Amino acid sequence: MESTAAVIEAVLQGVNLIDSAINYRYQHGELSVGKAIRQLVASGDVSRDELIICTKGGVLPCQNPNHVDWFYRHYVEQNNSTVRMDHLVEERYCIHPEYLQDQLNKSLANLGLETIDVYYIHNPEKQLAKVEPDIFYNQLRTIFEVMEDAVLVGKIANYGLATWNAFRVPPTQSDHIDLSRAKSIAREVAGNRGDHFRFIQFPLNMAMPEALLFPTQMLEGEQISTMEAADRLGIATIASKSICQAQVVGQIPENIAFVFGDRLRTDCQRALQYTRSAPGLMSALVGMKTPEHIRDNLAITAIPQLERTNFQKLTHLIAQVLNR
Repeated sequence: MESTAAVIEAVLQGVNLIDSAINYRYQHGELSVGKAIRQLVASGDVSRDELIICTKGGVLPCQNPNHVDWFYRHYVEQNNSTVRMDHLVEERYCIHPEYLQDQLNKSLANLGLETIDVYYIHNPEKQLAKVEPDIFYNQLRTIFEVMEDAVLVGKIANYGLATWNAFRVPPTQSDHIDLSRAKSIAREVAGNRGDHFRFIQFPLNMAMPEALLFPTQMLEGEQISTMEAADRLGIATIASKSICQAQVVGQIPENIAFVFGDRLRTDCQRALQYTRSAPGLMSALVGMKTPEHIRDNLAITAIPQLERTNFQKLTHLIAQVLNR
């Protein structure tokens, strides 16, 4: 399978963080990753401890048009279930604790793992289209209790929130998530043990720099960016959509491309170089499923990240382009 071969090739080339979700290709994404891990470990090329395996739950992993019926039959119709149809938002998103527990177990089976290193709640801000913020944060408390219990029994090592808008939009927008409040809830749930809410994921790229530049979070009376808030709260940041789904190809102006230097040959490489150079970012995710894409993307690891002055210069130039 192409995806399995891509994971194997990427790991052999030095990649050690693999990100998936149960809804990616309707569970086949996780199954491909699981098959790759087994082959890599069996061959002795890597050990399980050398890999950071991440996945997500909260989005229905069933293909249209039967997804709502699938949800009803598997989670609502069961006699001992407390899941209701109104727990399903936009016919696609559910973060009910029973649903997430089941999805976590399925992900463990798909991946063939005893422990998932980082388990994300997938696009939780979608719930804010249906419930008031206080209700949402109460839901988050219940979910964090489930996640902390999963840590205690060894099903996961850490958990986080994988988002689209939540950490890029201002507090006045309905799908904004207050990171400080979420972290405070996790600390309260964990008590003296110390919480395991240690990761957030959000889009960050040349066209979507909001989490880095905009003061969307309030922390100790100060308006700061999501990146800075996460750093102060001890939460690792992971960028998704690092090359803007390849929409940058042919779109980077010459004056911006020039700042990257002549060692980067393609716009995709330049875009990935920009994202991975963001100060404080732990990892920049990029989808790869062909040997050519893997080689091109990983070629930039031979080049140092952008120095802060060049990164700031690029950011200023990009902001001018975006504001036109």
